[in-house]
Amino acid sequence: MDIKLQDIRKVAVIGAGTMGQGIAQIIAMAGYSVLLQDVNREALTRAETQINANLTKGESLGKVFAEQKALALRQIQYETDSRHVVADLIIEAIIENLDVKVKLFQDLEANNSPNTILATNTSSIPITQIGAGLQHPERLIGLHFFNPAHIMKLVEIISGAVTAPQLVTVMKEFALKLEKLPVVAKDSPGFIVNRVARHYYVESLKLLEENVADIETIDQLMEASGFKMGPFRLMDLIGVDTNFSVTTSIFHAFHHDAKFRPSRIQQQKVDAGHHGKKSKKGFYDY
Repeated sequence: MDIKLQDIRKVAVIGAGTMGQGIAQIIAMAGYSVLLQDVNREALTRAETQINANLTKGESLGKVFAEQKALALRQIQYETDSRHVVADLIIEAIIENLDVKVKLFQDLEANNSPNTILATNTSSIPITQIGAGLQHPERLIGLHFFNPAHIMKLVEIISGAVTAPQLVTVMKEFALKLEKLPVVAKDSPGFIVNRVARHYYVESLKLLEENVADIETIDQLMEASGFKMGPFRLMDLIGVDTNFSVTTSIFHAFHHDAKFRPSRIQQQKVDAGHHGKKSKKGFYDY
């Protein structure tokens, strides 16, 4: 692939959940034309409302100028039809499921230019596994933002086994333009942050399973130790279902290594639909 940062003018984001809407917001604020696509119209409506609220809060805090807010809102289009997803850079931010991601990228690959960059916001699935289902895996790269994407600075950039080396350079430049901190990571399950951070959640859930302490106590102790958010508050913010999905993915990727074993308590929360702040109920009520 022969592509430079200046070749990226239109960006599409697939998935209007918490991550997708945050990614779309920061890209629009950087001056790009953004298409936010989700098959669920209600998800798009919620995303538009939340992006507006984020920008309004930023304006009230003096971090966003009125002109920036107006421009960002104008830059974002909302679309339910995946056939209309044509862009220079497409970032996937959907469910953490290998088969679903592969099918999506196969469709995107067929509908877009050979120079379109395909990026996945996966938290845990190796890029090489996703790219194996594509005709041209060299155009696929990992671009992993952190929640909430409009606030958190870190972005992991991950190459698959055959990702074009030039894409790493271009995505680093792109992340810097978004005023993010890019870090290049190896293609390993969970990459850097989610592999290391997994035990923050897993061990806290083990403490709860073994009745060592309750949810509030564990959170308070971790926050008193210097963490900005306790593990249970953080899982509710990320999404209990999303967090569980990532843990499960890493558990399988490491051949069921016991240290990554998903929690039965978390499984029960997911089964009950208690997904955290987005569902108004998780480990806490909202």
